[in-house]
Amino acid sequence: MRIAIGGFLHESHSFAPRPTTYADFLNPGGLPAMQVGEALIPGLRTTSAPIAGAIGVAEAAGVELMPLAWAFANPAGPVQDEAFERLSAQICARLSDALDAGPLDGVYLDLHGAAVVESFPDAEGELLRRVRAIVGEALPLTISLDPHANLTSAMVRLADAAVPFRTYPHVDMKAAGAQAMRLLLERIARDAPWFRAFRQFDFWIPLGSQCTLMAPMADVMTERLALAERMGVAELAWCFGFPYADFPDCGPAVAAYAETQAAADSAADAFVALVAEREREFVQDTMESAEAVAEALRVGRGTVVLADTQDNPGGGGHGDTTELLSELVRQKAKGALVCLINDAESAAACHAAGVGARVELSLGGKSDGMPFPCSAVVEKLTDGVFTLTGPMGAGNPGNLGPTALISVEGVRVIVSTRKMQALDQAIIRHVGVEPSSCSVLALKSSVHFRADFGGMAERIIVAIAPGPVVADPAVLNFRHVRAEVRRRPRTV
Repeated sequence: MRIAIGGFLHESHSFAPRPTTYADFLNPGGLPAMQVGEALIPGLRTTSAPIAGAIGVAEAAGVELMPLAWAFANPAGPVQDEAFERLSAQICARLSDALDAGPLDGVYLDLHGAAVVESFPDAEGELLRRVRAIVGEALPLTISLDPHANLTSAMVRLADAAVPFRTYPHVDMKAAGAQAMRLLLERIARDAPWFRAFRQFDFWIPLGSQCTLMAPMADVMTERLALAERMGVAELAWCFGFPYADFPDCGPAVAAYAETQAAADSAADAFVALVAEREREFVQDTMESAEAVAEALRVGRGTVVLADTQDNPGGGGHGDTTELLSELVRQKAKGALVCLINDAESAAACHAAGVGARVELSLGGKSDGMPFPCSAVVEKLTDGVFTLTGPMGAGNPGNLGPTALISVEGVRVIVSTRKMQALDQAIIRHVGVEPSSCSVLALKSSVHFRADFGGMAERIIVAIAPGPVVADPAVLNFRHVRAEVRRRPRTV
């Protein structure tokens, strides 16, 4: 049995400060660099990427894998046409080569589901269209997705099954890839597609309220599993949506795959009803930055985590806004640590000055024009290379580029050359600091930090400071979203 595998992963924020280029896919932080051809399988097998789970299942089944290309870039603005054309061309060219070498039994693609390309708002739908143009409509094809996918009718029509992760923070990425491969093998064996039903919701769920560790989403996921088992569907693909993509299909959606059309329709409708019943519960508690810092200092014990949610690099933020840092310094939060400020210029200045030097910096603010002028002491310098150890990314390579640990009036800051979401304690440990020794951790993350930092936090406070990953996406100037979609859940 011969199965082709590849991937294209990006989460695109239509209002982020900079677009996503081809170079961004070549060497991202937190997941491996682009893998092409024969390098793909050994380069990804031991990572936490979904495709690693698919590889494991396929190899255990004795499948001959035909590697295509796989690429990931950190969330940012829409993907430039040049980048998408080059990446999709690499996937499609190797797919054509694989067909030239002999018949294929199936295709598995590791996708995100929330990519927006300048000329193709539904980027995954367009990539699947191109793949189908090469392999035909009948060849079995399955995909794995991030649950932040803005699932579209094209994705559901062009793939035999879609399998989103079940968790946010995403600690089951490999499991989703493995399940997508198992469904592909089942689809090949049954020699017939499942019937499918697709439903979109008429309200958005704010990013912070999508966390599966807390109510109401934790309860929704429990009910989803019970419903899927009770109704006997092959997959109930629940995608929470990424509410920063300005195109008509932005928002939550579900696809059901079943033995009959009636079963698929019934499962999809039942799931829509159970989520809609909880609409009023999808509201997140937040604090403005000044209040959040003051509250953290009042706790006075253990480690308090401040989530700098609106500058989350994992949602399209540039990771360089400084209001929360400014508040920590203003309120004399000695012992606090900011992870991290993405500022290549300041990192270079620290490396030029050396450990122990005092440097004058215009720190951060490159994305919004609001840097933090400060006099800092350089405590440690690194090359920014380390291995992730937390539940989400264990074994994945981290590469922040030249990095510095500095101190500003007793508040320490990790200053990096590349952006990365603060989702793993290894980011902090690699500069010689034990996270639990910090009185306050200001983390540029919305939810993913909870996987590795949640257990050691005395308290978690979601802080509102400037950044494009706004807690309330309704304030953004959307132009293309469906008119019937409520951008805020009803609260009454």
